Amino acid sequence: MPSTTEKSAMRFWDDSEHLECVSVLPETPNVRTFCFQAPSGRIFDYSPGQFLTLELPVPSGTLHRTYTISSSPSRPMSITVTVKAQADSIGTRWMLDHLRPGMKIKAIGPAGSFSMGNYPSPKYLFISAGSGITPMMSMTTHLYDLGRDCDIVFVNCARRPSEIVFRERLEHMASRVTGIDLKWVVNDSDKYEPWTGYKGVLNQLMLGLMAPDYLEREVFCCGPEPFMTAVREALAGLGFDMDHYHQESFHAPVTETREIPEDELPDEDVTAEIEFALSGVTQKCPETDTVLNVARAAGLNIPSGCTFGVCGTCKVKKTSGEVHMVHNGGITDEDISDGYILACCSNPRGQVVIEA
Repeated sequence: MPSTTEKSAMRFWDDSEHLECVSVLPETPNVRTFCFQAPSGRIFDYSPGQFLTLELPVPSGTLHRTYTISSSPSRPMSITVTVKAQADSIGTRWMLDHLRPGMKIKAIGPAGSFSMGNYPSPKYLFISAGSGITPMMSMTTHLYDLGRDCDIVFVNCARRPSEIVFRERLEHMASRVTGIDLKWVVNDSDKYEPWTGYKGVLNQLMLGLMAPDYLEREVFCCGPEPFMTAVREALAGLGFDMDHYHQESFHAPVTETREIPEDELPDEDVTAEIEFALSGVTQKCPETDTVLNVARAAGLNIPSGCTFGVCGTCKVKKTSGEVHMVHNGGITDEDISDGYILACCSNPRGQVVIEA
């Protein structure tokens, strides 16, 4: 990796510049990898496992959607996201149907703390399902590109072998170094294609067979919420130290019950006032309303993604006043010290001025 001095001399992309789509690669049914470059030629600097929020011009209006980066910062000339369109997809469906090489779109980020760089370990266990494989691909590619032998047990679950994303690329990497141990789990086999791997639903017995030394590994998990819940429960039931378990999710997290002093909680009977300084708009609202909801009601557009404090898309500068903010990791302590808040999970207290 470049030294601090070398980095200071480099020109890195930041989200003030649009991304240009340079290629679209079909992966599996309804899954595409979109590769982007910076038109200025700047290179990309991020942590493997982080995500981007894309601003998509869908017919109903601008839509913000968050996608994990599937490429590795060890290959900094481009950046990729690999997306899967579900039955109810809007943004992802637009990407598959309309986003083509040569088009430019706005992106926010990179952001997120789901990265093995934050939890260094000699041994990793990567567990994913479906398109949850994307951060695992980024982290595995990064470790592979270091050129050293590594120790990764890579578990991915899919409906059938033909729907395993990145299978060929991962098997190629595994054939070039020691220490990338691939374990595929499928619900059903493909017609006329014999399958000799694991079949069924990932369970404790499978985990024990795949990684007998799982107690010694740092575990990263990504996939649908029910899948991650099942993995957490399986590991906890096996006596795993859950301090070494990490998961990525863009769905509302399970809230932990904690005592909050009553005088700190927003009161619906108390009126606050928010001034949006750049827009010249001032709005009164109950303390229980969020800055994001008040902005929307006033016709202002603050970009937002998850709306529960995970993705960080709605980060705005608070120049005066106080808010009650309960986030889920979408903002750093440094940003908070600099006066930034997440509009989606901040309740105004008294008079507040927002740089928006």
